[in-house]
Amino acid sequence: MPHSYGLRAGTRYAFSRNFKEHGMIRMSTYLKTFRIGDIVDVKVNGAVQKGMPHKVYHGKTGVVYNVTKSSVGVLLYKRVDNRYIEKRINVRIEHVQHSRSREEFINRVKENAIKKREAKEKGVHVHLKRQPVGPREGHLVTSAGNVPETVVPIPYDTHI
Repeated sequence: MPHSYGLRAGTRYAFSRNFKEHGMIRMSTYLKTFRIGDIVDVKVNGAVQKGMPHKVYHGKTGVVYNVTKSSVGVLLYKRVDNRYIEKRINVRIEHVQHSRSREEFINRVKENAIKKREAKEKGVHVHLKRQPVGPREGHLVTSAGNVPETVVPIPYDTHI
């Protein structure tokens, strides 16, 4: 059987709308503010064919380098053989969303600033470095007062 290798080949599920997200695009999509330097995820919205990025960029994360009235320019890296090439694509705002990749880092910076301020007021030195989770504390398991329980399947019963 012949196989099509067209522009949108293999996008049956990637470009389809999610469950309960069919129909009109919500207003919040258009009310989001994008600024140069923002980190965004390219996520194609199949309901809007204009300004749609190529399927290879779906799911990629990049940085906004240009903003126009209805679209943004996104700088991202595309893997070609053994290297990454910098690509600049212009995409309508329906196909991008703010990335949550730096959210945890930004929250941690804010929390650390509060901890530093409180420590300075008290005159105490505070450690802000994250520590890996260490091994659990050792403990002894005894059978005294802890009778083993036998688990068996419930016999099949045809009566209702």
